Amino acid sequence: MLAMDGVVGFDLAIPCQVFGLTKLPNGDYPYQVRVCGTEPSVTATAGGIGYYRIEPPNGLDAAEDADTIIVPGLTYTSPTPPEVIALLQSAAARGARTVSICTGAFALAEAGLLSGRHATTHWAAAAELSRRHPDVQVDTNALYTGESKVFTSAGVAAGLDLCLHLVRRDFGAAVAASSARTVVMAPTRDGDQAQFIPPPPTTTAADGSLSSTLTWMREQAATALTLADIAKHANLSTRTLTRRFRTQTGTTPLDWLARQRLQLARELLETTDLPVPAVAERSGHGSATALRAHFDRALRTSPTRYRQTFKQPEAL
Repeated sequence: MLAMDGVVGFDLAIPCQVFGLTKLPNGDYPYQVRVCGTEPSVTATAGGIGYYRIEPPNGLDAAEDADTIIVPGLTYTSPTPPEVIALLQSAAARGARTVSICTGAFALAEAGLLSGRHATTHWAAAAELSRRHPDVQVDTNALYTGESKVFTSAGVAAGLDLCLHLVRRDFGAAVAASSARTVVMAPTRDGDQAQFIPPPPTTTAADGSLSSTLTWMREQAATALTLADIAKHANLSTRTLTRRFRTQTGTTPLDWLARQRLQLARELLETTDLPVPAVAERSGHGSATALRAHFDRALRTSPTRYRQTFKQPEAL
């Protein structure tokens, strides 16, 4: 974990808690956690206000052989220190995993690690990240993003979701569920789940908010909905609906609905013994064949293999 001046104290503590307390069934603690500072003493902030100072026990040299480097949220009004940029680029070149929590994404972007990738950050900073780095595909409708070696998360508590996701990738669902219980956190929030972005000051139809339609779509995810059905609920033409939907969610109505259906299918596979055809029907995919196609395209796996990997221990 990199502790730069202006680091968000909560974001720095999250990975220390999750990875430091993760324990395998044999009692071993698989992660060696190091907090590495750019200076002997750095200011920890919240909302850009410095509240206290911390003294990182390690310098940046202690991160040079790390398998994973995490950049917590930071005050992003100033450029990332060049020594941090060099460290991140070197880590990526040797195949290490690089991770950002909240506004730590700015450091990954400055190091060129997010170029051409989907990424996320705190909703309030997303527009600025897009402005500074137009080559980054900023997703404002995700708790976390990533694949293989580069991961980003949205603000504050979404860092918990991402850290638990990484534990699950490393050691499986049972170990991640145990880690989640240790930090008193539900282990089921998925990266595609929307950030809790505040609605406009008023939310009547005249203001253009789609909040009620989004809620309705989540509730109706298992039913066959067309673009015309969604437009009718929003009292808009399909063209206007599509334009407003992309503005407010970053995607199209049918793509957003597909994400909700995929998430519902994943929850059913993780928490029930329903046969795959029944999961497909209840999640709005219609058939097992269609469900398998969606899983292959979005997750590069099959529903059966997904269940074998991620089914919650209490459902086994």
